[in-house]
Amino acid sequence: MPTSPPSALLVAIPEAEPLVAEHRLRFDPVARRGVPAHVTALFPFLARDDLDVDVLARVAAVAATREPFDYVFATTQWFDRDVLFLAPDHPAPFVSLTRALVREFPDHPPYGGAYDDLAPHLTVAHGSREADPDVLEAELTAGLPIAGRAGHLTLMTEDEEGRWTVLRRFPLGA
Repeated sequence: MPTSPPSALLVAIPEAEPLVAEHRLRFDPVARRGVPAHVTALFPFLARDDLDVDVLARVAAVAATREPFDYVFATTQWFDRDVLFLAPDHPAPFVSLTRALVREFPDHPPYGGAYDDLAPHLTVAHGSREADPDVLEAELTAGLPIAGRAGHLTLMTEDEEGRWTVLRRFPLGA
């Protein structure tokens, strides 16, 4: 029996949308599939069909232990000149949230355990060769800084067609 598509836990960054939405639609495939500007807290998470009442309660409990926090994105950075992203000035609250989720769900490390370090980021362009990276970076930098407040953790699920939708939002510090 095949497993259902994955889910993801993320912190949505709605204040970034005016600056990054057009670029993300062109250069970040998940944006076209319904994923908003965000910092990933945990992906891949459980398969959609495994998100039962117990799991949702455990996610809610973790979110409740984290206080809402302010964030600022004032710089752009690159992963190997392949992924252009906005970097949070203070990544610690994002890292703390991810670590708390991993303690609760140790079988689901960030990005399947592919990376040693946690590097919170808001992806704008991924693997795009059709844009001049320096021009794209300059356009983004001109619109920075972006500031906001994280008040909840968002659980998104993917359907069989690859579209992502919000299943639940969990308040931080509830």
